[in-house]
Amino acid sequence: MNRRSFLKKALGSFLALLGLSGGTYYYAKEIEPILLHINKNRISSKKINPAFQDFKIIQFSDTHIGFHYTLEQLHELVLKINGLEPDLIVFTGDLVDEPNTFQWDDKIVNILSKLTAPKGKYWIYGNHDHGGYGTEIVMKVMENAGFHLLQNNHTTIDVNGAQLTLAGIDDVMLGKPDLQSTLTEANPELFTILLAHEPDFADQAVNYPVDVQLSGHSHGGQVRLPFIGHLYTPAYAEKYVQGKYSLNDDKLLLFVNSGIGTTRLPYRFLCKPEIHLYTLEHHS
Repeated sequence: MNRRSFLKKALGSFLALLGLSGGTYYYAKEIEPILLHINKNRISSKKINPAFQDFKIIQFSDTHIGFHYTLEQLHELVLKINGLEPDLIVFTGDLVDEPNTFQWDDKIVNILSKLTAPKGKYWIYGNHDHGGYGTEIVMKVMENAGFHLLQNNHTTIDVNGAQLTLAGIDDVMLGKPDLQSTLTEANPELFTILLAHEPDFADQAVNYPVDVQLSGHSHGGQVRLPFIGHLYTPAYAEKYVQGKYSLNDDKLLLFVNSGIGTTRLPYRFLCKPEIHLYTLEHHS
C-alpha cells in the first residue's frame, strides 16, 4: 500500500467512525439500505437490430438474503421489477449470504418464480453462491424458479427473427471462468452481452467480441464518503466499482451494479441499493 492509499484509508476510517454515529448511523443501517434506486440507461449500437428497439433488460444482483435482507424484502423487489415490465431479467450472482447456514425452503423459490419476462430469466454464479457449499442448492433453487444458468456458455435471444447473444461466465473467485469456451460458436456479428459477477474481469473481456458486460460484486463500496469515495471493495472489484465505464474507445461498455443487499457490515451510506434498467436502441 502506497502512502496516498494509506492516508485515504486512514482518513476514511476516521471519518466513518465519526459519521456512522447517532442519526447518521441509524440512517446508514436502517434507512438507506431500503431506498431502492432504479438506474436507467440506454444502450445504443449499430449492432443492435431494429427489432430490439426499446427492448428492456432488468439486472439485479447481490441480494445476500439472510444478512439483513429478508424474503419479505425480496418479495417487494420482485413486485417492483415486474412493475417495470422487462423483456428480459438477469441476475448477476450472490443470492444468499451464507448458503451453508441459510434455512432453505420453498419460500424463496415461490418468490423468485413470480418474476416474469417474456424473453426469459437468466443468472450466473457469484462467489457467495459457490462458497459455503452452495453450488448445487443455489442452482436447484434458481432452476426451480425458472431461471436459466449461464456458466461458461451463451444463448441467443430472438425477437421476430432478429437475435442478440447473451453470455455468462463462471465466478472468477471460486469458479472456473472460461470466456473462450463461453463464446465458442457464438456469432461475433451479433450484439453480445456478457454477465460476469466480478467487474474487473472486463480487462479480459475487452479482448473478445463482447459489446457490454454487466457485473455486480462490488456493492458500490457500500459506504462512500464525500471527497473520498468508497472505503473498501472486494477482490476483482477494485478497479471498476460503480456505474458505467467505457473500455478501449467504447469497444466494451461495463456497467457495475451496486447490488441489493449488504455483506460483512449491514450499512449503506451514499450508496443506495439499485437495480439497472437497460433500454436497447438501434442506431445506424
